[in-house]
Amino acid sequence: MKLVLLGAPGAGKGTQAVFLKDKHGLAHISTGDILRQNIKDGTKLGLEAKKYMDAGQLVPDEVVMNMIKEKLASLPEGQGFMLDGFPRTVKQAEFLETITKLDAVVMFKVSDDDIVKRLMNRAVCRSCGAITTWEHDKCPSCGGELYRRADDNEDTIRSRLKVFHEQTEALIEFYRARKLLLEVDATGMPEEIFERVLSLLNHD
Repeated sequence: MKLVLLGAPGAGKGTQAVFLKDKHGLAHISTGDILRQNIKDGTKLGLEAKKYMDAGQLVPDEVVMNMIKEKLASLPEGQGFMLDGFPRTVKQAEFLETITKLDAVVMFKVSDDDIVKRLMNRAVCRSCGAITTWEHDKCPSCGGELYRRADDNEDTIRSRLKVFHEQTEALIEFYRARKLLLEVDATGMPEEIFERVLSLLNHD
């Protein structure tokens, strides 16, 4: 299975990716992880990306697209994958069509208000990095101290959501026209959402 996971920041893509990886053995390919790995390994593309990031600029499409191309080419033959954070634009989606054929694009739908609530309630453990909620006073995994990410405030979240909607609107129509788009109600417990994802993928 070759999938793209679409959804706003805080829509739960990461959690669902873990479920899909466990169930179907899919490789989880996150743009952020690939960028960090290339920079850490000092690859030619990593050094180029770092130049832009150090200057506070966005990494150009060409650099990101080449990283994705290299990553997909390095997967074992027949290995399924999920792309998370790519494509972000129609240009990137058109490029992706030239290197692989997708089975589906799963769009996680949550209202902006729900996402604001969700992210405002997000707590991160200083010790193990686990993500939990402020219902806990300590990390349920290791007992470590919890903190709130600096960008988990309402103004920043709404501004990120605005950018997401502006970027993704055309992408949603692009995949809808290709009959690849599967829209999932991403509210409720993670296990319930996963059941919906599986039923859509199986139905598809």
